[in-house]
Amino acid sequence: MLQKVVRSTVIDAPIARVWEVLRDFNSHDQWHDVVAASRIENGEASSQVGCVRIFSLKDGNRIREQLLALSDTEYKSTYCILDATVPLLRYVATVTLKPVTDGDRTFWHWESSFDSPPGMERELRDMVAQGVYEAGFANLRKYLGADVGVAARTRPTDPVGRVREATPTPHPRQSIPSREIRLARYGGPEELEPLDATCPPPGPGEVRIRQSAIGVNYFDIYLRRGWIPGLLPLPGVLGMEAAGTVVDVGEGAGGLLPGDRVAYLCPEPGAYRSVRNVAARHVVRLPHDVDEETAAALLLKGLTADYLLRDLGRVGAGTRLLVHAAAGGVGSLVCAWAKQLGATVVGTVSSEAKARIARERGCDHVIVAHDYRFADAVRAHCGGADVIVDGLGAAAVQENLAAADRRCHWISLGQASGPLPPIDADQLVMKSMTFSRPVVFDFVATPAELQERAGRLWAALAAGVLPRPAPELFALDAAGQAHRRLESRESTGALVLVA
Repeated sequence: MLQKVVRSTVIDAPIARVWEVLRDFNSHDQWHDVVAASRIENGEASSQVGCVRIFSLKDGNRIREQLLALSDTEYKSTYCILDATVPLLRYVATVTLKPVTDGDRTFWHWESSFDSPPGMERELRDMVAQGVYEAGFANLRKYLGADVGVAARTRPTDPVGRVREATPTPHPRQSIPSREIRLARYGGPEELEPLDATCPPPGPGEVRIRQSAIGVNYFDIYLRRGWIPGLLPLPGVLGMEAAGTVVDVGEGAGGLLPGDRVAYLCPEPGAYRSVRNVAARHVVRLPHDVDEETAAALLLKGLTADYLLRDLGRVGAGTRLLVHAAAGGVGSLVCAWAKQLGATVVGTVSSEAKARIARERGCDHVIVAHDYRFADAVRAHCGGADVIVDGLGAAAVQENLAAADRRCHWISLGQASGPLPPIDADQLVMKSMTFSRPVVFDFVATPAELQERAGRLWAALAAGVLPRPAPELFALDAAGQAHRRLESRESTGALVLVA
């Protein structure tokens, strides 16, 4: 039975601002509460007619929709459902905006037509009218109102409490003052020097981001020590991931807009800055329920956990997984996600305090290995490992070989105890073992791959599969202190610099 649903409302915001959000076919996971995660297929721009978005709802349903028409002069877009787990058959919808004559407000008209299976007519009509359209109106009001509220709360006052005029937004072609942590020579944390700098306008395909949270990873320490000199010529700036707000965009920036809340994972170091230009292909929008500190603590580590489990380890029910540093940033995510996939998880840690954390994250068996001796305990707990996730490096080589069962896949992620020596192939062949030393950037090499993995990460976080991080926070200028903390092996979870 063909049904038609029509809803309209007035939004207390300028039409340009409302259209800026709605014309982005991939923005609804930021402002609509029913959407868990969304991505555009094939890395296409989210405002390109014909692009397809695939998104998951918080109730578990999944929908694929295609943008059929988009008019910036009429403020109008039309889209349809291609396939979905919800039986909205031949669904076509149109969004139209009009300026309200009195006041800087916007009239929003939303309508659709669709067929329903017999007996589900009223249920589906109410779901679209109330759960999608009316809830969407309320959610967007909240989303836009939060922008206004933040601006109002942060406007400076003079000594007698009068509101001062806000600092003008810089012209898109102007440089912006920035703060950065520069490394002039390889060495210890004391080599990290805070300096004033500027960030130029974004180039083609780039976005300029005012960063509020910057992830600190062990990889940054490897670069600081000079273990990978070709990746960071000196003087240079460390950091591979951050989160913040888009200031402005260069030509062809993939549908990103000023004001978008975003995070990125970038193969070129340089994140230890308060403002930075980044290629848009490395950037993902943040869902409304993920703040910048969470994103900076989670993105690189979460995407690493995703490819380790799904692409390399192929972890599933019954897999015997050995995870070193099981209470750390990557380790705790791997353990939690692997447990949800049905694996038997054995973790190694360096203290009893970390053992408690590892158990909370899903480890079935925890080994406190002060001296990197763990193989006998692994074999006692599960008979040997099918997959090893190893960030320890040199000190654990022989124990890993001893802990492995036949056909084990050993994944080397890092070298906390020192650079990994050459692996003797004859030692691997004794157990038909395989060995890999992956880099996360090869697993997010295209925008489509990045969006897909990020969508899976946000969905797992929303569903409670992954623990919501409570990162240790350090001021940007205290980057050296954050590095000392990470190298001490006393930290648990993620460390984040706040700009």
